[in-house]
Amino acid sequence: MKKFALMGAAGFIAVRHFKAIKETKNELVAALDKHDNVGILDNFFPESDFFLEFERFDRHLDKLRRNEQKIDFVSICTPNYLHDSHIRFALRQNADAICEKPLVLNPWNLDALQEIETETGKKINTILQLRLHPTIISLKNKISLSEQKNFQIDLTYITSRGKWYFSSWKADISKSGGITTNIGVHFFDMLIWIFGKVQKNIVHLLKPNKAAGILFLEKATVRWFLSIDFNDIPDSEKILGKRTFRSIKIENEEIEFSDGFVDLHTLSYEKILQNEGFGIKEARESIEIIHQIRNSEPTSLVDDYHPFLKTIF
Repeated sequence: MKKFALMGAAGFIAVRHFKAIKETKNELVAALDKHDNVGILDNFFPESDFFLEFERFDRHLDKLRRNEQKIDFVSICTPNYLHDSHIRFALRQNADAICEKPLVLNPWNLDALQEIETETGKKINTILQLRLHPTIISLKNKISLSEQKNFQIDLTYITSRGKWYFSSWKADISKSGGITTNIGVHFFDMLIWIFGKVQKNIVHLLKPNKAAGILFLEKATVRWFLSIDFNDIPDSEKILGKRTFRSIKIENEEIEFSDGFVDLHTLSYEKILQNEGFGIKEARESIEIIHQIRNSEPTSLVDDYHPFLKTIF
């Protein structure tokens, strides 16, 4: 049984990590968050120590290490801009890190982490769960066998957020990386994993609540649109009371992968525990994409723009 500590216990994504630690039959011994809304721990690890202050959490883990009860893994579910620091903290505790995406916000942060990984001999893992989705794996296998040189892809992902979003760290681009990082990074990772490296990256729209552009990959042209604006949800979905709309079309054929998400974090942990997790190398290109988008000067709309936006503009 491995011992885990977790940073960011009150966050939305933490529960998936609690579940994964539990289902892989391991133990959470310490958790940290500056907010105390962590009653969810009772459903998984009621005996876990909990800290509101990083300094006390640090001291506790150091005490465990000195008493030969050291932590094996630190799971990191904190805001994006803290990932880099918290990964380094995990490795200094002589533990492996499991970090939610994005691993970091800037490509050069990966270089520094790679050095620390080499120095400590510990492993930095990240969660790229779409690479473990059965439908996505099947699609990758199908594409790898295809002789077609350039697939036409339309990606639309709208997950509406309320006014709270703009008062949170997520709306601060220096802390979150912006909308393409918050809701888009896992889609970009999935696409480059299947269709190859980025040849060209064009941004047409870049606002706090929506973004769009075109990615030219080795085997695909991807027209993408991301939004947290409820007004962008198609009327047909609004009528059904839905606040999220997701669509990936390849050659105008819808790819359905709504099911199968439930256990992907647990599967990710299983792979990590078998030393088969995704690390810096796998995360690098999607980090480069979101960094390029964030620092792009949007161009004017063009004829080959995402067709979904023709209903908006």
